[in-house]
Amino acid sequence: MARDALAVPAEAQAALKKKTAAARSWILFDSSGEGTILDVDKYAIMHRVQIHARDLRILDPLLSYPSTILGRERAIVLNLEHIKAIITADEVLLRDPAEENVVPIVEELQRRLPLANVVNNAHGEGRETVTGQHDVEAVEEDESPFEFRALEVALEAICSYLDARTSELETAAYPALDELTSKISSRNLDRVRKLKSAMTRLTARVQKVRDELEQLLDDDDDMADLYLSRKLAGASSPVSGSSMPNWLPASPTIGSRISRASRASAATIHGNENDVEELEMLLEAYFMQIDGTLNKLTTLREYIDDTEDYINIQLDNHRNQLIQLELFLSSGTVSLSIYSLVAGIFGMNIPYSWNDDHGHVFKWVVILSGLISGFLFIFIIAYARHKGLIGS
Repeated sequence: MARDALAVPAEAQAALKKKTAAARSWILFDSSGEGTILDVDKYAIMHRVQIHARDLRILDPLLSYPSTILGRERAIVLNLEHIKAIITADEVLLRDPAEENVVPIVEELQRRLPLANVVNNAHGEGRETVTGQHDVEAVEEDESPFEFRALEVALEAICSYLDARTSELETAAYPALDELTSKISSRNLDRVRKLKSAMTRLTARVQKVRDELEQLLDDDDDMADLYLSRKLAGASSPVSGSSMPNWLPASPTIGSRISRASRASAATIHGNENDVEELEMLLEAYFMQIDGTLNKLTTLREYIDDTEDYINIQLDNHRNQLIQLELFLSSGTVSLSIYSLVAGIFGMNIPYSWNDDHGHVFKWVVILSGLISGFLFIFIIAYARHKGLIGS
């Protein structure tokens, strides 16, 4: 009983550690690029970004879901291979930041996200000159929305990752295929088999990412769902216009964001709410990159298929040579069987009266039987060559 009583707290402690480890598998990036480890569970994540449990389930590393980019009312749910993130209008939630393949993405987000700090520094240093104002306005005009910068980092990372895996596969595959053509062995065949399996899996992964980008590019409504800043500006600008002066002195970041939101709101009012050209150009650039990676894999597959055809031709040639050898041996066996038949007839232990005083007949029987067997062998080979059964 005491042992059972001690076992229960140990199991509870293990469950608590597991829950804590799962809760610490998220990192939050704000608009300034600062990362914060979140000690929250999935319900807090769902409440923070306003998504459903089924959307969060897509990001579960224990479940197998294909690459997906989903646009929701206030967030973008991103599942691209090892990149599992939730992007809002001003935050990025990235899962498993300590994973080996995710660490470069964390560093890139910290470097690429704080683009708006140029505007903040200009306001903070008190640059009131005309040139400074024009620079600030130019940066604000050219700056992409926060969610697009985060999405671009994820797309660039996944395209570079898949392209690197493709290059590694090409480096290993082409020498292995050339070695197989020069020497067909069990080791080389097994090596090529493993490389072909790896290529098939990688092609499926690249194809899924390409199909997801193509699906987004073909549907303007899906691309419009990814404009989180525009939806946020359209929802807040008509009603909260009177509260803007109260926010402006407190935070230059909010002030610049309100300025961008006002421009987005004006574009919406003028009927440009369906303008997805900026996102379309962004997605198209990475679609071309992932399509190039897929073309590399397609070329590699064609090379593997050509090598397999060449190997099959070689095997067929060896098989035909074996068949020819079998034909020669069979023809020789038939000819010798006739010779053996004659020898068997004359070798039977039967008293013949005509066998007396005719010893010279033995050599003529041997000579004639040998000539008949030889002519029969030549006739069979000539007939097979005439019919094209063996090569010339």
